[in-house]
Amino acid sequence: MSHTHSLDALIQALRRLPGVGAKSAARMAFHLLQHDRAGARQLAQALEQAVDQVRHCARCHTFTEASVCATCLDARRDGTRLCVVETPADQSAMERTGAFHGLYFVLMGRLSPLDGVGPRDIGVQALLERACDGVVQEVILATGFTAEGEATAHVVGEALRARGLRVTRLARGVPVGSELEYVDLGTIAHALADRR
Repeated sequence: MSHTHSLDALIQALRRLPGVGAKSAARMAFHLLQHDRAGARQLAQALEQAVDQVRHCARCHTFTEASVCATCLDARRDGTRLCVVETPADQSAMERTGAFHGLYFVLMGRLSPLDGVGPRDIGVQALLERACDGVVQEVILATGFTAEGEATAHVVGEALRARGLRVTRLARGVPVGSELEYVDLGTIAHALADRR
């Protein structure tokens, strides 16, 4: 089926989303153009605004519109505990548990040597600088339990221990091979409480 250039461009843009193949992207594009043009405009404006205004927090690397995010600025948080996660979605999952009241560092990825992703690509040096600020006493490694997440936890943990920091890891209550953002909140809360 031949589409217009604009429709093809929209389908290709939607395919960039994780888990969206050609058929799903086409279905979304057709739906937006046929049934929800106002929603399509709202989506386009929201995407443009987010791309223009959202940046990384100078302290923890999560997404924020300010130079430092609200979590890092919250004086009620425990600055002695730093939880290292792979993505802002993982940070959000941890926050929804209500079990952690410290601060975060978001790596924005995980080590994956097969894909050419090394320690420099995920901000390990920035993490080391942040963790060695003289306030942090414990670093909790909350990376996923995938092979890449485990490798990331190992490399980061060794680097932090070499600098004299106490390093703990989420307990195995989180299923092996899972992504933290998709784990139920009770499991995350128990894993955090039982960290080692």
